Amino acid sequence: MKRRAGEREKSMKKKKLLEELGKDRLPYMTPVDADFHQLWKSRYSKLIFRKSDTVPEELHQMVQEAFLTLREHDCFFQDLVRIKGKDFVTPVSRILIGNPGYTYKYLNTRLFTVPWPTVGYDIKYCSPQIHDVCKALIRLNDYLHIEAVKALQNLVETKEINDTTVIDGEQNFATSLAEKESISKDESSCCVQADNYISLKNRTSYNMTLLNYMDPLQMLYLKQEPYFGMGDMAVSWHHDENLVERSTVAVYSYSCEGSAMAESDEEILKGRDPAVWHVGLKVAWDIETPGLAMPLHQGDCYLMLDDLNMTHQHCVLAGFSPRFSSTHRVADCSRGTLEYIFGQCELALQNLQTDLDSVALSLKSLETAVIKQVEEIHNEVEFEWLRQFWFQGKRYLKCTDWWLKPIAKLEEFWRKMEIMTSLVLSEFRKEERIEEQRAKTIRCFLLVLTERQRLRKEWTARALRMERHYFSLLIGLDIIKAVQETATNSRL
Repeated sequence: MKRRAGEREKSMKKKKLLEELGKDRLPYMTPVDADFHQLWKSRYSKLIFRKSDTVPEELHQMVQEAFLTLREHDCFFQDLVRIKGKDFVTPVSRILIGNPGYTYKYLNTRLFTVPWPTVGYDIKYCSPQIHDVCKALIRLNDYLHIEAVKALQNLVETKEINDTTVIDGEQNFATSLAEKESISKDESSCCVQADNYISLKNRTSYNMTLLNYMDPLQMLYLKQEPYFGMGDMAVSWHHDENLVERSTVAVYSYSCEGSAMAESDEEILKGRDPAVWHVGLKVAWDIETPGLAMPLHQGDCYLMLDDLNMTHQHCVLAGFSPRFSSTHRVADCSRGTLEYIFGQCELALQNLQTDLDSVALSLKSLETAVIKQVEEIHNEVEFEWLRQFWFQGKRYLKCTDWWLKPIAKLEEFWRKMEIMTSLVLSEFRKEERIEEQRAKTIRCFLLVLTERQRLRKEWTARALRMERHYFSLLIGLDIIKAVQETATNSRL
């Protein structure tokens, strides 16, 4: 309900903004504009940019080889996401790599991490190449973490973080973390610094990276940027979802610049060069502040610090060449880890008991609150985990089978919860229960079951739409191939 209300609010804001604009377009700036750097400093100062020549060459090579390996192994996948009750296939293909047992949910779609090498976990990859990919990305993750700490330190020093009560502590701890020095031994300040250390660590310790890939020339259609006239969008305007509050997002960009770049019109265009990929930024729902379009070249990085992801929106503007990116984030995984969902299952199954003599199963409690809690966990396991995994998570079997065992364990828990649902129904048929209490429990129980039935129909429909998408995708690829062959023959 909260998500739907948020979607309605965003839809109304967008409609109002477009109505105010009419046929006009808002101004935006690129580095060729005289006032670009002043605008960046005054309204977008929490966007930090790192040119490729500041990144170690060895790291460039490892990460770029990892991107190409994933593409060669067909490990990038388009997601079926849900917006305003409708399903859409993303133009960008993705894969999630990160901490074992972690997931990331966006637009009603849960992605499951391909686990990167982690001490204490036995992770078997499908090939040595995939192992090297994950190793390269955790190396990039560590590098971007250090860069984020440095950037936050600089931000604190320029007094741009509004939370002045922790400025000194965060500055000291940013310095100590970046330089790997120990914290002060002064007992009086130890607790304060420890709290600030935890805050800083929570905002920069990336637990996953969402990798993206798109070849614009393989797309039949790309949405046009609606407010500024910035051109083709690979990713529409948005705030990144489900992140730890005020955490930093770090992005490494790699566009395969080559022949496609040479085909760009030589005519000087007003605004951004359409052949070059850009990240676009704007102040959320603001028509006064000009937008920003920052060009992205091979190996460039950028950081979105502090509350930038909350106060601003960003989009990705397509160029002509294929592009990869690795977007490192501190995901809010309070409800998105195996540890969490296993804990929920154990809580639900506390209400199931086995008779030692007959081995018959029964429920310990028929209290309304207990029944409601168990059945809600039942729904969570089925629709937030099992159906999400088998709908698209199984595609990660191209990289590793790590998830199969925990998913099998979840399925076993789910089967027991199905039995518990049957036991509740059996109890309702008994006449000896107090009528008023029985009616209250039934009403509560039916609400959860009605929701379960609705979601099962919805997921069946989503599966059919995904099948139709893959069929149309094959036809679309054939059309693109035919057009490309025709163009080649016409040149000859």
